[in-house]
Amino acid sequence: MGHRFELPQEAVVGVTPEEVWEAIATGPGVDSWFMGRTEVTEKAVRTDFGGLLPDSAVTVSDPPHRFAHASPAGDDGRFVAYEFLIEGREQGSTVVRMVTSGFLPGDDWETEYEAMRSGLAMFFATLVEYLGHFPGRPAAPVTAFGPPVRDWPGAWRTLYAELGLPAAGDVTGRRVVFRPEGLPPVEGVVYYANAQTLGIRTPGALYRFIQGLPGVMVLSHVLFGGGDAAAQEAAWQAWLGRVFAD
Repeated sequence: MGHRFELPQEAVVGVTPEEVWEAIATGPGVDSWFMGRTEVTEKAVRTDFGGLLPDSAVTVSDPPHRFAHASPAGDDGRFVAYEFLIEGREQGSTVVRMVTSGFLPGDDWETEYEAMRSGLAMFFATLVEYLGHFPGRPAAPVTAFGPPVRDWPGAWRTLYAELGLPAAGDVTGRRVVFRPEGLPPVEGVVYYANAQTLGIRTPGALYRFIQGLPGVMVLSHVLFGGGDAAAQEAAWQAWLGRVFAD
């Protein structure tokens, strides 16, 4: 058993094709909206996310129009491929299309697929947000993993309460004023939310909270305002331990 999938996403952004290319085909650009820290070479894309270092071979590089890369297929057939199509429009706008495809093996592929679908929607929304508000600005990724979560509805209620958000209804566009202990204040707006992710934009950062596998809350923040990213990573890790402790 298993499942072959294809997830297309598309948006119009108010930047040039060259600016989109920098965001999707260079390490510093990808660091500004994707997860962890990414290195892009002529032949490969390598992302360090919590110590995981998956390699993805570049299959197409046609700047500034098309960029594609894919992981090698595993013994069980698992692979993931990404393709970006960039089309310039009038008045400096650009259509960017991201198509993620692959194969998920096993009888429980639905759980992994749903997590991937939700996460990709968040990451693509972050790409659009980055191009709309922070194009070309260098970013420092911050990644932290919380303790095991046994009750996800309860965990999300706890997070929303910490952020001062209502527990029910669409929170997209809601203002957030949040002052976590030992960290800079978070004052901004919810730019994206679904059942498994939440994204907040402030004047100097994009904060993301993700329901990760195998059952932990993951923080994948992007900081544009400078500061000590390693210190913030440690502080957010401690915050997760306090908020989501049993």
